[in-house]
Amino acid sequence: MYNLLRPYLFRLEPEQAHALTLRALRITGAIPPLRWLVAQQFKAPPRPVHVFGLDFKNPLGLAAGYDKDGVAIKGLSTLGFGHVEIGTVTPKPQPGNPPPRVFRLPEDEAVINHMGFPSKGSEFVQMQLNPNLRLNWIERVVGFSPRKKNVVKRNWNTVLGVNLGKNKDTPNEEAVFDYLALLQNFAGLADYLTVNVSSPNTVGLRNLQGREALEKLLIQLHQQRLIEQAQYKKRIPILVKLAPDLSEAELDEAIEAILSAKMDGIIVTNTTLGREGLISSSKGESGGLSGKPLTVKSEAVLHQTIKRINGEIPVVSAGGIMSPEDAKRRLDMGAALVQVYTGLIYRGPGLVRDIIKSL
Repeated sequence: MYNLLRPYLFRLEPEQAHALTLRALRITGAIPPLRWLVAQQFKAPPRPVHVFGLDFKNPLGLAAGYDKDGVAIKGLSTLGFGHVEIGTVTPKPQPGNPPPRVFRLPEDEAVINHMGFPSKGSEFVQMQLNPNLRLNWIERVVGFSPRKKNVVKRNWNTVLGVNLGKNKDTPNEEAVFDYLALLQNFAGLADYLTVNVSSPNTVGLRNLQGREALEKLLIQLHQQRLIEQAQYKKRIPILVKLAPDLSEAELDEAIEAILSAKMDGIIVTNTTLGREGLISSSKGESGGLSGKPLTVKSEAVLHQTIKRINGEIPVVSAGGIMSPEDAKRRLDMGAALVQVYTGLIYRGPGLVRDIIKSL
């Protein structure tokens, strides 16, 4: 069916098509019979994985960037993902960069985005994850709340990650306060958290991947994590997402900082600023490149990361996974989990089922 729909979706502007599919998934998640029907369509055999202290029904997840504000988690969980990572979430709402900011490169099976962390902000996303927070907002208006507070009722069938990023107007010297606030906000709501210091679309953000800056940031997050774990009486895994454009020395230094700060895992990779081998006329657009052209670079970074950490912490592989063969190769290389996003744009949601069945 997606092969029939794709030509019509590709006639729309990329952000329009994205909004349309996200709305469809949101509606799917809101209607139980429809949710059940879709789940049956995408049902695949379980392939359980235990990593970061969490039980995943399979190793395939949705990368951050698709559901930025956590509005369609229930619908996305019907597609068979073992985990869904929402975000990037910023503390305060921000519009991101001005459009046009997303460009398809069909000849290359790629996408360039210059989004810049558009986010409705932490408070909005918290309310999507915990309906009681919405009632607390109502309480401030009408003066009472009919439901018990501080009870989180999960109504999605997948592990949930929240990807965290600083606001555009927060200088790097103060970025730790943004990440600390987000850690406190989502510690009780998410299964794991991801520290995003690798998006190429927020000026200066990637400077936080340097050894000294990254270690300083992560050590403070770890200390706050210990406080949150005591409060919520649960483990709170923290992952760090890195760029594919680091040199070997820079990648080694970033990994050293991650290990030193006692983080739980690494996601490699984010989008790339490279444009090697592209044939599309849109290749000159600014922003991060994802999709098929990222495959080789992402696998190279995965290989170096696996070699460097030597089994100390798990690694999640993302970037350029466009087929079941791509996903299986990453797992065979040593990745504990894999994530897709751009592959869904070109292959459709059936890619999820095909990957899981192939495993």
